[in-house]
Order: sequence, then C-alpha cells, then structure tokens
Amino acid sequence: MSEVRTYSSRQAASRALAKFVATTSETATSLRGRYTLALAGGNSPREAYKLMGDEFGEAIDWQRIHVFWGDERMVPYEHPDNNSKMARETMLNFVPLSVNNVHRVSTYLEPEAAAAQYQQELRHVFGTKTLPRFDTIILGMGADGHTASLFPGTSALEEQERWVVTNYVEALNSWRITMTLPVLNAAANIVFFVLGADKAEALAHIIQRTELGQLLPAGRVMPEKGKVTWIVDENAAQLLQTEMPKMIDRGESEESSVDETP
Repeated sequence: MSEVRTYSSRQAASRALAKFVATTSETATSLRGRYTLALAGGNSPREAYKLMGDEFGEAIDWQRIHVFWGDERMVPYEHPDNNSKMARETMLNFVPLSVNNVHRVSTYLEPEAAAAQYQQELRHVFGTKTLPRFDTIILGMGADGHTASLFPGTSALEEQERWVVTNYVEALNSWRITMTLPVLNAAANIVFFVLGADKAEALAHIIQRTELGQLLPAGRVMPEKGKVTWIVDENAAQLLQTEMPKMIDRGESEESSVDETP
C-alpha cells in the first residue's frame, strides 16, 4: 500500500514528516512499548528533525525510541558529511534520548568491518536472526532514483542475504554503508521525503510504475506487509498529473492510516 502526500512548501512538508514520526511513534509505543526509527541523511530532512526535537518533542516518548540510520558516509563522526552529525545537531542533542538507544555506524572502522558491526547491532537490538522489522524508516531520494546508499548499477542494490553492506559509489568517490532492500522491505512504514524539481522525473516514473520506475532503487522499495508514504513538495510532484515523463538517462549514475503491524 502506498500514498502520496503533496505539500505547498518545504516547510509544510517538513512539518508533515515530523508529525508522521510523532504519530507512528505514539502508535508503536502504545502497542509494543518501543519505537524503532531509521533516519535519512542529507540536508532535506534537517528542518523536519528540528521540528521533531522542538515543536513535536513533547509528543514523542524519546525514552522508548531506538534510532538508527538507513545509510552512512564513511567519514568521521564530526565531519560535515556524516549523517549522524546532522541529526545530533538538529534533534538528538535536544531530546531526552538515552545514548544507549542511538545506534550509529562505526565509521572509524574499515568499511567491511563497519557494515558487519552495524548488522550485528541490528541483530542485538531486534533480538532476531530473521529480518528486523522497523516501525518507521525515513528515506530520501536522489534525482537518479537512489535511496539510502543504494545507487543504480551498484552491487549493494542486488544484495539479498546481508542486512547491511558496503557500497563504493564511483561517481562520488565515496564509500558508503547502507541497509539493503530486504531490510527496507521488511519495515512497517517507509516514508520517503522528497523535495525539489530535480526529483520530479524519477518520482513520476516510480509513482506511475513505469518500466524504469520499477528498476530505480527507490522504486524497488515496496514492503509486502507495510506501507509506503511519500511526503513531497509541489516542485517534486509537478509531473505526477501530466502525461508520461521523459525517460531519465540511465547511464547517468542511474493524514491517513498508519501500519500498526508488529
């Protein structure tokens, strides 16, 4: 099941994302006593994270939340590109969340060791050898249709066994750590947060389920027993009501119900 929610501005979309997390966290904690949340990186969710820690802070039971990241750049914790740094500076440093419930990637390790350690962390927190079922995973999307650090044409996109893998993105000359499609597709709620006109073509292909849209990494996120919610601004949604959008050059780096299923 999927739903697209379009907002008039970045600010309105950011507020919607913050409210989504507040609502799903209340549902999960009331049903199961805790809430497992994987955050997205990049700059798009910055304002939403500030709202979660400020305006919506009292609506979220932070003591019952476990925070993860869907992906991470292999840079030191204090590097400007580190995803956990952005979340700490905008939200996590201002809420009563136990440090033991913040699960960040050990970027001081070598990439393969960091990926293995993070998978072990997932096994420990979820207490399972089967796929972990996150209550909510927040994902962004690039203009090329990538999500988390699952980029078109990279080996991580095809991984079916491991939960967390390394991925070298040649176009960015960067090592990444990313959760894999099996983990994303096991979630109860996936919420894509997509802003900007540069995402419009990829978004239209994915929502309209074109052949290309089903091949793009973000288009392959389809939980069988969960829900996908797209929170987008008008710029990103501008092609959704038009005829079929033009094809993206694949040679280039290629208020509603909440799922309560545990």
